[in-house]
Amino acid sequence: MWRAASKQVIRTVGSSVSDLSPLAKQLHASPGSKKIVGVFYKANEYAAKNPNFLGCVERSLGIREWLESQGHQYIVTDDKEGPNSELEKHIPDLHVLITTPFHPAYVTAERIKRAKNLQLLLTAGIGSDHIDLKAAADAGLTVAEVTGSNVVSVAEDELMRILILVRNFVPGYQQVINGEWNVAAIAYRAYDLEGKTVGTVGAGRIGKLLLQRLKPFNCNLLYHDRLKIDPALENEIGAKFEEDLDVMLPKCDIIVINTPLTEKTRGLFDKERISKLKKGVLIVNNARGAIMDTQAVVDACSSGHIAGYSGDVWNPQPAPKDHPWRYMPNHAMTPHISGTTIDGQLRYAAGVKDMLDKYFKGEDFPQQNYIVKEGKLASQYL
Repeated sequence: MWRAASKQVIRTVGSSVSDLSPLAKQLHASPGSKKIVGVFYKANEYAAKNPNFLGCVERSLGIREWLESQGHQYIVTDDKEGPNSELEKHIPDLHVLITTPFHPAYVTAERIKRAKNLQLLLTAGIGSDHIDLKAAADAGLTVAEVTGSNVVSVAEDELMRILILVRNFVPGYQQVINGEWNVAAIAYRAYDLEGKTVGTVGAGRIGKLLLQRLKPFNCNLLYHDRLKIDPALENEIGAKFEEDLDVMLPKCDIIVINTPLTEKTRGLFDKERISKLKKGVLIVNNARGAIMDTQAVVDACSSGHIAGYSGDVWNPQPAPKDHPWRYMPNHAMTPHISGTTIDGQLRYAAGVKDMLDKYFKGEDFPQQNYIVKEGKLASQYL
């Protein structure tokens, strides 16, 4: 799995680790109080509406009392961009940074270079591409995420988006709120899911769960991945492995993106690849926005080559008000919400606490949680 990779200010009492070797920095917390910074989205008035709403600034994963009772500093903010941001103030002396894909703090090589005390980068959720992983590996940092914490959440959301696109749901909803009634304007492009060919680009934890949930719909299921699914599960699901991505894609009525964002997958769906897809294809992307060429998606939706595009990931995030995906036709986009259900938050909050506890005790994390360990990247990010 592993290959070598070429608004308060609190002073921390913790000792510097800049003189420790990279390996020591990864495996053990240095003695003393730690400065831990979390970057999450603000819930504002919604924080009080659900006591289990843990993934926001106001609830801070529910770990503040636990951390402070052990003498650690815990600073939480949503202010993450620019030289005057709250996060930037704490980069020089933080020991642990907790980030989330839903409100990503972009951990660049430059930030890593200035973070002299930094030992550990934790992702509350799954997907750590907002971190410069090579720079983290070169600096001897540990990067880990709560693997599996919200895979059910995302797979269910993908299934919902497939049905929304296939049944042409959004225009019908818009008719209702606009006081209109025109069945023909919806029905002319509404279909059954049964019998359609659905292909997933990536069949890891989320991709497999999606395929399992699609089986009762009697679809023709295809998947492309670096590795084949276990033969028994593949047979149970009835999915067919496609070794060549460009052979699979033109067969698909519906394409679902389930691959991590890496240098190999960035811009994977460019103008040329999209032009080879079946005319009228539907695409669901809850993986990462940068896997798609933004303008190529807009152009294909406008021409009708892509008949519907839905997802919750954008490039960048949060999406600016003038992001063209907000205004292109035939879309069913939302903010990045699929993996931050209340159930998902409970799981990734518990996972972060467990890893912090192990970090303080000098214990290893669950192996599947590591994205960077001992200077090496997990294979899916190579």
